[in-house]
Amino acid sequence: MELFSLRLRELRKENKLSQAEIAKLLNIRQQSYARYENNTSEPAYDMLVRISKIFSVSCDYLLGNEDY
Repeated sequence: MELFSLRLRELRKENKLSQAEIAKLLNIRQQSYARYENNTSEPAYDMLVRISKIFSVSCDYLLGNEDY
């Protein structure tokens, strides 16, 4: 899910948010969120949906199945 990690980081930076800010919105630790961006952990489905809602993109976009 390397593309997921890249898109996640890109979306966060485009929205001028820190990892800590996103983690707070997701109600997880910053270290857990950082693992998603560093491609060392994959989010569960419910977390993927929550992330997609924060950035107003589809889960398919996050997973690399479609472009903007």
